Amino acid sequence: MSTIDIDPTPGAALSPHLYMQFMEPLGSSDSSVSAAWDAVREEWRADFLAVLNDLKPGAIRWGGILSSYWKWREGIGPYAARQAFPNFLWGGIEPNHVGVHEILDLCRKSAASPIIAVNFAADGRPEYLKAPTGENRAGTPEEAADLVRYCNDPDHSERRGNGQDKPWNVAIWQVGNETSYPPEGQRFDSTSNAATFQRFARTMRQADPSIKLIGWGDRERKSGKWWAPELLSAAGDDVDLVAIHMMHQRPEFEDTVLAGERYRKDYDKAWVELGEIYETVSAKLGEAREVISVSGSKARLAITEGHLSLRPHNKCPILREWIAGLYHARIQNLYERNADLVEIATFADFFGTVWTVNAVMFGSRREAPYLMPAGKIARLYRRNGGDRLIKASTSNNYLDIAASRRGRNAILHIVNTDLHNAQSASFRLTQGRLASGEATMIAPGSPSASIYGSEFDELEEQHVKLSATDGVVSWSIPAGSVSAIELQISD
Repeated sequence: MSTIDIDPTPGAALSPHLYMQFMEPLGSSDSSVSAAWDAVREEWRADFLAVLNDLKPGAIRWGGILSSYWKWREGIGPYAARQAFPNFLWGGIEPNHVGVHEILDLCRKSAASPIIAVNFAADGRPEYLKAPTGENRAGTPEEAADLVRYCNDPDHSERRGNGQDKPWNVAIWQVGNETSYPPEGQRFDSTSNAATFQRFARTMRQADPSIKLIGWGDRERKSGKWWAPELLSAAGDDVDLVAIHMMHQRPEFEDTVLAGERYRKDYDKAWVELGEIYETVSAKLGEAREVISVSGSKARLAITEGHLSLRPHNKCPILREWIAGLYHARIQNLYERNADLVEIATFADFFGTVWTVNAVMFGSRREAPYLMPAGKIARLYRRNGGDRLIKASTSNNYLDIAASRRGRNAILHIVNTDLHNAQSASFRLTQGRLASGEATMIAPGSPSASIYGSEFDELEEQHVKLSATDGVVSWSIPAGSVSAIELQISD
């Protein structure tokens, strides 16, 4: 039997924004945002809101690449007067039924903090500086500041005239999205990124000095050069958070079982390859920590996008199966263990109809929206988590653990990475005694257990009461399971 030693001393705060969901209209690639909007009633679908309130995200981010050509004023006021625009990246036409008011209404209805990505001078991308329609879709610092005022000024007459009397008080704003990803010459360089961020930051803070700003500091794709050092050196205290994305979570070799349905012939090999991808995410997070530490900045990290990127593009069927849920739980444990640095994080896109990288999926109009395995993990962790980081250690290498504390209770998120065998464990405190516990877990007994709609769901949560003997709680952790274990501290 393994021993899990828990030091209950409260450490860094765990931000609720660690459980963020990311929303971007995906045009003709995935009906995404429009699928959740009832255009007849001009409101969010009630069945979608029910699933959202079950998921309870700590934050919802609006943005993505759309922000490079999004003009916020086109999506306010009466629907009939709003200006539709082409979704230049993903295809189709965006009718702008979902604009500033609708985004922030969704956040309010789900009690999620809004994070808004502004149009950062089109991220310097020529295809949006002069769009195929001939117009310049780049945003300016003044436009971004006007949006801050529109959202946060208590006496903003235009907003009040559009039906929103009280300000939304949006606290967090992202300035720059995947700015370093296109090839050199097709976006800002690192120097322009830092200088342009500084202009945006100072203009936006004139509108509201209390806001927190996220600047782009990720690596260049081709060279691997980090942009964070130059951003932090030039902009200094103007940067509250450094944005990176955990995209391209995929094997870097052709003969992978993580393509199409090859994985179904060998789940053990698929799990090994997913473990290798996990290590690349862990390594990048370690690099980001080192980069920020060396700079001497107090800025924290915002992982504002990231998901498995398997073939076929964003539609690999493995994402409907429990083995993907196990992977996502390991990723979230990684972010929680680094909560002293990571303030904002996500491991899936939010909702849609086609892409299986979503947390929430829509079927036909006759089918209720439902949670994917990634959504199941997001819900489990969000509902069963603490607010202060603590330490938990074990010599059992099959157990992936993140630990936190809420009041007098210790909460452990545990992934049993052994697909075939349960792992017996004793939980004990390094100081004090445990009185009892309860495990909320997903343990379907097979990595191929799946979700294929609201009526075909093999991933139900189970609850197990745990008792203590002499201040120690013992339990056999099922094979290939994810558990949130809440332990009551007696003294």
